[in-house]
Amino acid sequence: MNISDASILITGGANGIGNYLACNLAPACKKVIVIDKEKKVVQTIGKNQNIHCYICDLTIPDEVEKTIAKIYSEHEGINVVVNNAGLIHSEPLLNFLNRNSPKHSIENWKKTIDISLNAVFYVTVNAVEQMYLKRIKNAVIINISSISAQGNAGQSAYSAAKAGIEALTKTWSKELGMFKIRCVAIAPGFIKTESTQNALSENTLAKWEQSVALKRLGNTEEILSGVKFTIENDYFNGKVLSIDGGLNL
Repeated sequence: MNISDASILITGGANGIGNYLACNLAPACKKVIVIDKEKKVVQTIGKNQNIHCYICDLTIPDEVEKTIAKIYSEHEGINVVVNNAGLIHSEPLLNFLNRNSPKHSIENWKKTIDISLNAVFYVTVNAVEQMYLKRIKNAVIINISSISAQGNAGQSAYSAAKAGIEALTKTWSKELGMFKIRCVAIAPGFIKTESTQNALSENTLAKWEQSVALKRLGNTEEILSGVKFTIENDYFNGKVLSIDGGLNL
């Protein structure tokens, strides 16, 4: 698929990687549709004439179903879905420094899984249904995973969510191939974004930076390049594209 033929739906496009993807893909493709729950930020992005914004809480299945149906009724031929929305959360299974409650929070577990895994399912199942009903061919689902899918100490919930995303990617690639819909994943390493800086301390980030073979963190431009590749290469399917500078956890 040529990038100029792509109509791209991006979740979590108000901030970070999602925002960068939306703003930089918009000039090259037919249109970009952003879904996010942060109304003020989304309205700002929507000033770009080639970006159309919808407010939706992706953790509410009924709300997602209605929003996806509305998007496909108002915009023809959406053939790329980027499941970018997620929540980076760091918390060990047991934290003995917390004498009151050393166990991993059940609330934080549910919240992370809901945003980072369940939302991917809610969006994809409805988007794929619309693609099928509207006979949209040569489409691709791009799931944003993470190097943490390998199992990152201190990130039980986040690692589990991203590992689940990679399993869904492989499963859906097998199920959807007959409809000419590909499904792929991109697994960034540690990328310079506000969410990464908020989730990890400066000392932790510095440690990871030195652990990368290239001795630096990644940048959003390199993730954009990966997204373009997965859109344009019609034979890339059911695989995870790792963009991590050669880092192994």
